[in-house]
Amino acid sequence: VQLQASGGGLVQPGGSLRLSCAASGRIFSMYFMGWFRQAPGKEREFVGSISWSGGSTYYADSVKGRFTISRDNAKSTVYLQMNSLKPEDTAVYYCAAPKTPWGQPSEYDYWGQGTLVTVSS
Repeated sequence: VQLQASGGGLVQPGGSLRLSCAASGRIFSMYFMGWFRQAPGKEREFVGSISWSGGSTYYADSVKGRFTISRDNAKSTVYLQMNSLKPEDTAVYYCAAPKTPWGQPSEYDYWGQGTLVTVSS
């Protein structure tokens, strides 16, 4: 399984950015997908996840109402739309996928290379 994240960059506070994660190597539509982030000097943290169908999404409290996860199974791609960005959102963002299909995973086994998001004026 290969995951390729893209779309990071520099954005001003209050701005928006959309990350993409293209997956390959297996049937994308069978699996949950997750987004995580790691800020400088901090541990990696869960941002959100989306079910295999896209019908259910889950978010960390810190991003709820500002971030939206979606997926296009025909393109084997998951997205993270980030609005109202804050300096504390600055981090390397990773997409991730589990080994087991269908259900909400207890852990993620495959990771993308990460894309840097910097929120600064």
